[in-house]
Amino acid sequence: MKRNLLLTTLLSASVFTATFAQETVDQAMVQKIREEGLNHSQVMKTAFYLTDVSGPRLSGSPGLKHAQDWAVSQLKTWGLANAGLESWGKFGKGWEVEKNYAAITVPYYHAIIAVPKAWTPSTAGPIKGDVVLIKADTITDLDQYKGKLKGKIVITDTKTALVRSTKPDLSRYTDEELEKMAAAQPAAAGDRRGGPQNSPAFAAMRKLRALRTAMSEFFVQEEVGLVLSQARGTDGTVFTTNGASYAEDAKPVAPELETSGEDYLRIVRLLNGGINVQMEADVQTKFFTNDLNGYDVIAEIPGTDKKLKDQLVIIGGHFDSWHGGTGATDNAAGSAVMMEAMRILKAVNFKPKRTIRIALWSSEEQGLYGSRGYVANHFGDPKTMALKPEQAKVSAYYNLDNGTGKIRGVYLQGNQAVAPIFKSWLEPFKDLGASTLTISNTGGTDHLSFDAVGIPGFQFIQEPMDYNTRTHHSNQDTYDRLSEDDLKQAATIVASFVYNTSQRPDMMPRKELPKPPPAPAN
Repeated sequence: MKRNLLLTTLLSASVFTATFAQETVDQAMVQKIREEGLNHSQVMKTAFYLTDVSGPRLSGSPGLKHAQDWAVSQLKTWGLANAGLESWGKFGKGWEVEKNYAAITVPYYHAIIAVPKAWTPSTAGPIKGDVVLIKADTITDLDQYKGKLKGKIVITDTKTALVRSTKPDLSRYTDEELEKMAAAQPAAAGDRRGGPQNSPAFAAMRKLRALRTAMSEFFVQEEVGLVLSQARGTDGTVFTTNGASYAEDAKPVAPELETSGEDYLRIVRLLNGGINVQMEADVQTKFFTNDLNGYDVIAEIPGTDKKLKDQLVIIGGHFDSWHGGTGATDNAAGSAVMMEAMRILKAVNFKPKRTIRIALWSSEEQGLYGSRGYVANHFGDPKTMALKPEQAKVSAYYNLDNGTGKIRGVYLQGNQAVAPIFKSWLEPFKDLGASTLTISNTGGTDHLSFDAVGIPGFQFIQEPMDYNTRTHHSNQDTYDRLSEDDLKQAATIVASFVYNTSQRPDMMPRKELPKPPPAPAN
């Protein structure tokens, strides 16, 4: 296995090397960028303002608006042009937590770890009383509770135990893992006729989703005072979600707290053991409907070459976060790195041939809305593949959204032609641990919006750290989880990639234009 892996890696390396000489790197400029990025960094200062100062940046919230206004002001201070907020379209209601307190009072006092689910309402002031255990495997099982739950605190018996791992929370890629990435082959188009939607597991998931929807409607009808649900996570970590829609006309729901697994299961065990549990709680949330639009932060370093200045190099990351923490690794880290890359380029007095644009997206967490809306407004519609003139002017889009870990290389997004180019650009950063290229893609973030309309879009490979195990969407996602040295390294590499993309004689190679998806069958 190792022999085959090594052979594949060597073959890939020989393909990259075949055109390696065609790409030149300005070592003097790379050194200037390294000096500024590694020894005069402001990335942690930027991250501080995005997290500790602004607080959570949930889509549509005052925290997001505060951070966006600060970012625009900061980008202007660094000398960027055309800095401002650009609406990508209608989002919906904003929301934030104003107060959150909940505790067991009987059989003893214990303040629980819990976070209000996003877009859920307030309790009717401070509430106090018995906790009622709901046992329902089917929708009809709810009938037994009719007329008994008004003002009550309810909890469901999920029969879910904590799943703990013996693996360390924080990790970095091993050489073997990076070699496996580098040896990956292009993904083949799969047969979609028998997808997971036809599996028993998917059927069970649909049934559970229907039951939860029915419960939500039932709790509203019964005027339940507060719902406790079990959060994903262990060791006091609560991975947060939304409990209602942000749409202007969203259906009402009951107040709901996403509760740490340890606290949740303690309450369920006590109730199942016949022990009375009483709680007190006061949850106050606020909705904002004065402006239902979503906005992206945009700024530029204008191009200076007469023939190339209308072409674009775009970098970005999503600016919004969930509300349990302050969105440090998801994605103040990526946003701060991209802002720092722009600062570095201004600090070294770089005058690009092509225009360099930074875009900090909103509402990525709800479905890449900020980048998708921006792409639709400027470049084209992936549903019809009707493209706008600006689409042909974008050389590349670079994204960062996988936590605080340093860059180890680039996901090529199936674009084999860029491999020798990126190989030469990474060469000066081997000493910083960045050299891996994989034909594979990583999904779920904003480079996909650009790739969908034929623009070369890339996400960097980052060290995993404790992103998936501890911080992603959780109450642990705070400034203290950021790795300063890793963010400095990332910003330096991004700045160098942007420099090279803006200066090379040709635009970046493109893949074959995606075909529009087939029309739904009648």
